[in-house]
Amino acid sequence: MTEPTQTPQGTDPTFGFNSYTERLNGRAAMIGFLTALVIEFSTGKGVLTWLGLINAS
Repeated sequence: MTEPTQTPQGTDPTFGFNSYTERLNGRAAMIGFLTALVIEFSTGKGVLTWLGLINAS
């Protein structure tokens, strides 16, 4: 069986599961989690209560 002499020069996909989108999603999740912690620490309420979505008496 013969081996090809050249390897294809493919580009990374711009849509779907690839390393760039997974890294971006992970960073956005870290920022969101940190923001939720800061809101809860500074207001003394949870994020849903702070947004007015639930009424914590």
